[in-house]
Amino acid sequence: MATKKSNLLTQLTPHIKGFKFPFVIAVLGAVIANIITVYGPQQISKITNLITEGIMGVMDIEMIGRLSLFMAILYITSAVINYLQAFILNTIVQRFSRRLRSAIAHKINRVPLSYFDSHSQGDTLSRVTNDVDTASQSLTQSVGTLITSVTLLVGAVAMMFVTNHLLALTAIVSTAVGFVGVTLIMGRARGFFKAQQANLAAINGYVEESYTGHNVITSYNAIEENLARFATLNSNLYQSMWKSQFISGIMMPMMMFIGNFSYVMVCVIGSVLLINGHISMGVIVAFMMYVRIFSQPLQQLSQALTQLQAASAAMERVLEFLNEEELEDESSKIRQLKEVKGRVTFEKVFFGYNSDKTIIHDFSAQAKPGQKVAIVGPTGAGKTTIVNLLMKFYEIDSGRIAIDGVDIKDMTRSEVHDQFSMVLQDTWLFEGTIRDNLVYNQKNISEEQVLSATKAVGVHHFIMTLPEGYDTVLDDTVTLSVGQRQLLTIARALLKDAPLLILDEATSSVDTRTEELIQQAMDKLMEGRTSFVIAHRLSTIRNADLILVMKDGNIIEQGNHDELMTQSGFYANLYNSQFEKGNEEVA
Repeated sequence: MATKKSNLLTQLTPHIKGFKFPFVIAVLGAVIANIITVYGPQQISKITNLITEGIMGVMDIEMIGRLSLFMAILYITSAVINYLQAFILNTIVQRFSRRLRSAIAHKINRVPLSYFDSHSQGDTLSRVTNDVDTASQSLTQSVGTLITSVTLLVGAVAMMFVTNHLLALTAIVSTAVGFVGVTLIMGRARGFFKAQQANLAAINGYVEESYTGHNVITSYNAIEENLARFATLNSNLYQSMWKSQFISGIMMPMMMFIGNFSYVMVCVIGSVLLINGHISMGVIVAFMMYVRIFSQPLQQLSQALTQLQAASAAMERVLEFLNEEELEDESSKIRQLKEVKGRVTFEKVFFGYNSDKTIIHDFSAQAKPGQKVAIVGPTGAGKTTIVNLLMKFYEIDSGRIAIDGVDIKDMTRSEVHDQFSMVLQDTWLFEGTIRDNLVYNQKNISEEQVLSATKAVGVHHFIMTLPEGYDTVLDDTVTLSVGQRQLLTIARALLKDAPLLILDEATSSVDTRTEELIQQAMDKLMEGRTSFVIAHRLSTIRNADLILVMKDGNIIEQGNHDELMTQSGFYANLYNSQFEKGNEEVA
């Protein structure tokens, strides 16, 4: 346990840099405020003795008044200092949380795609939102309480021994037994809080998955099965939360009982000492206050420690993400290409998502500048993987990929990405105007260029039918078909005007007529640009300059359409199978 806490603190060191000085100021403020708090009962003891003596004789009203005014000033000062130290601590915690969120935001852009392949979106989102929020709230509720309680506890114990050793021992021994029991319970609490965060991430991931696939779940009549799975996850979350909250809830009543028991024992022993003339009434009154001061931080400590367990569990999950392996540091690399011609070369490329399984075997091919290269093959052949390697989303195991003779290993990822426009089968549009989506992260794009791109892909007319045209905000009130969304992403790719273009099933979601129009526009606009097209509809790549036929990670055939059809090989069989029905009708 100690080692884990030490490791946790070590990992947090970069994120708490600069907080040392204000933290020390807050601690000093807590110490001063609590010294005033524990000093107060001594003055009240004097007032009590003065009143007791006054009942038997002459009441010293002037002295009682001076002591009362002094106590009022002390307690007001203590309240102001307590507020300031709490303000400083809460500011530190919130800035720490902001740093964590910023670190996560930067980390997301530095982890390789393989991380997202092996982790659900719900799990990652839970770390970014729920875990950071849990850590922030728990630290806010516990750090200030912990500092105040510890300093108050030490001060109360010291003043109790100064006042009377026997009563001090009575108070401490009566609470020590109960505190040991609380400590044992806290040892098990951490596991419950960690399970709570893990189960919360699991249910978030499942809800996100179910939401995105709701149509499929409904069409397959899998609602009952889906609900059953959710019920299991929900039950797991309930059990872990119930256990963690049970421990959290039982701490305060236990500590209140221990405090009250200590209070009773001090009253009994104090009465005996008073009757025997060993102490005055003022000492008993002071000790009544000290017992309250002593038991109060114990109760607060139990709650603070519970909150720290929750913060620790959440923080571990956040740090697990922040400690994930990052992409190669490319700060030392300089820009390699100035004027890109578009020659792309693959030389004996080997790659596997896992080290024990190679899926691309000795892949070699060359795309000349301005060529349209089509990559075809059955599902799982490695078509999309080749594009991912070309975009440097993954690093190859061996071999070489070059653009204009420059190995992309020597280029930064951003430079490689600058050379490509990319349209995927899965469309991505963000909440913003249509114009913002089209001109995404591009500079100096004119209105004429925007109109030219949208007209080229046949989406201009649709945009003009919207209430605000190009200024229409894409949100939940605007319904777009899959084909319309795809047309917008294609227009966005055209606006980037990069020398290389990748289309990964880009026209799979549009109808045949629209597909033909897009293809014509693409052929015209891609003149002089090297393009890579992944398509299952072989009719769309008949005019490709080079067709690479892949199977099981290997190129088994290559050539243009006519050459491959003449060979009567795998490509010819694949092409004929798609048009078999049409050929029969013609015959």
